[in-house]
Amino acid sequence: MVIPENKQWVKKWVEPWWVSHQSLPYVNEPFNDPESLELWRSLGYTQTRFTGDMYDMRNPEPPWIAPFRFHFPWQYFSWSVYRMPPGTVLPNHSDTYARFKKLYKIVDDDSIYRAIVMLEDWQSGHYLEIDGNPITKWIAGDTYIWRNDVQHLAANNGMTNRYTLQITGVPIEDPFL
Repeated sequence: MVIPENKQWVKKWVEPWWVSHQSLPYVNEPFNDPESLELWRSLGYTQTRFTGDMYDMRNPEPPWIAPFRFHFPWQYFSWSVYRMPPGTVLPNHSDTYARFKKLYKIVDDDSIYRAIVMLEDWQSGHYLEIDGNPITKWIAGDTYIWRNDVQHLAANNGMTNRYTLQITGVPIEDPFL
């Protein structure tokens, strides 16, 4: 386990057991923060999509999701399987958790955490950055957890899809322990 000095994020690992994440019926939805979109466009980002494709908790839950509830015993728990196709760039941002906050009536943003589980081993061109720390060469099961407003970015400049599981929740215990 790696805990940076600032305790904004932590790396953990879960033994892989999941299957069939590649064959889910993914859907693309636009990025939901107009202020970030405006900033990125002013900086010269020209792509039409800033997000990958999702299969989330509005759909039937794949059976391999349930064990994550034991790894993340959080008071509230939502999930989204995320496919980032080649050429997708999601610039530096912090998440708004709008849907999560509405669903669970969360008023304290500071209580929200995000976990990203890498569903496959790193491949050339796949990139993640959390709080200014570049991350590559992960293995399936590597998991990154951060506090609600930590800046992060992701990109796929490679030749293959990049798959992650995003878990959002309100931990019962300190997730950095």
